[in-house]
Amino acid sequence: MRIVHWTLLAALGGLAVPALAQDAQNGEELYKVHCATCHGLDATGKGPMAGVLTIQPVDLTALQAGNGGVFPTERVVMRIDGRDPLVSHGSPMPVYGHFFEGEDVAIKAPNGQPILTSAPIVDLLAYLQSLQGS
Repeated sequence: MRIVHWTLLAALGGLAVPALAQDAQNGEELYKVHCATCHGLDATGKGPMAGVLTIQPVDLTALQAGNGGVFPTERVVMRIDGRDPLVSHGSPMPVYGHFFEGEDVAIKAPNGQPILTSAPIVDLLAYLQSLQGS
């Protein structure tokens, strides 16, 4: 019984830790292919397609500053994976949403709660976090 208890705690504890495989360089490549068209190569919201969107893309370099100095991990994940759809995209964001599906991994939100998302989104988050304050 005690072994099962510790095994269960270890398994559940693993859900609450940040994903170890965050790859900001891979995230940057994903960003260039899937996000820069609207958000711009510099991520300031001025991509070539921005003018045709109903709602202008946000400045992704200011996500943390606009959230009291805390990167809004949960909000960003939910916007990218479609749990919080954005009407200006006409569908869950991005229109490449199927690309970001895959094996779920757990990351930790700033409040300590685990969030399940896909590995590509974890990499994209790592890249977006690297842009904050620049």
